[in-house]
Amino acid sequence: MTHMKIWGFALAFGLTASGAMAQTWPDKPVHIVVPLTAGSATDVMARIVAQRLSEQLGQPFIVENKPGAAGTIATAAVARSKPDGYTLLVQSSSYTITPITYPNTPYDTQRDLVGVTPLALLPQALVIAPSKGIGSVAALIAAAKAKPGSLNYGSAGVGTANQLNAERFRVGAGIDAVHVPFKGTPEVVSEVLAGRIDYYFCPVNVCVPLINEKRVLALGMGSSRRSAALPDLPTTVELGVPESDYNFWVGMFLPAATPRDIVDKLHRETARALANPAVKENLAKLGAEQNLMEPRAFDAEIRREISANAALVKASGIPISSQ
Repeated sequence: MTHMKIWGFALAFGLTASGAMAQTWPDKPVHIVVPLTAGSATDVMARIVAQRLSEQLGQPFIVENKPGAAGTIATAAVARSKPDGYTLLVQSSSYTITPITYPNTPYDTQRDLVGVTPLALLPQALVIAPSKGIGSVAALIAAAKAKPGSLNYGSAGVGTANQLNAERFRVGAGIDAVHVPFKGTPEVVSEVLAGRIDYYFCPVNVCVPLINEKRVLALGMGSSRRSAALPDLPTTVELGVPESDYNFWVGMFLPAATPRDIVDKLHRETARALANPAVKENLAKLGAEQNLMEPRAFDAEIRREISANAALVKASGIPISSQ
């Protein structure tokens, strides 16, 4: 038998085995690792989708929280796990900033994991306390330029979606502003309401009630498109600040060596779960908006976003960890 025939048989056997694995997958519980604490938007979203996947596929999808080290502990655990479809990661878009701000992570974001699909976008609105007397994006930029470095903005921590959105806005607007990081969203909101923080890119599910109660004023959407929760609020790009948009997403990943048939099957089942009316309703309560992508398209978007974030870190001076 020639080497070519042997190779052909081996390839055919491999493809057959992969297809057989996908047909029987899952035949035991699947573990979903989340790098954030229970109750966070990413965690809640993972649990909503996990419940529906359990119902569709007849096996438990169990959410495990592994917070810490900017998500690298959880991501490393999934990257090192057996690539059989039984351990997956649900992570936020901080996934694409970590390789830049934490260059010594024990995994390669673009080599060791593959995307399944984004689960949804979580848009953020630029908000400010009415007491500041600033009623528009143009007025905010004018105030910042009149006294460079006199304004500050809050975030839920270094490298979080709030900071990235604010830095894209700051660079696009050509202004100086001081970053004040906090432990989480509740702390930032409290300081915005007290007037000690000048502005904040706030998740829409948090800020909409405050906007309706007139406790904060929304100046613009930080995402690339308007939010269904605030359809009349233009984006900051629409309001004249170029490249100021940042799409905060939550997505699903598998170890890179996972058979492609399993990746594709999980994608199809996740898409079916996201189309379920109850799932859509529960995600809408979080302010989430669907952003389904094919796995290879998601991987391409990850690569593009890492490149964009590298440029942002260089332009804005976001600190890089030595750990």
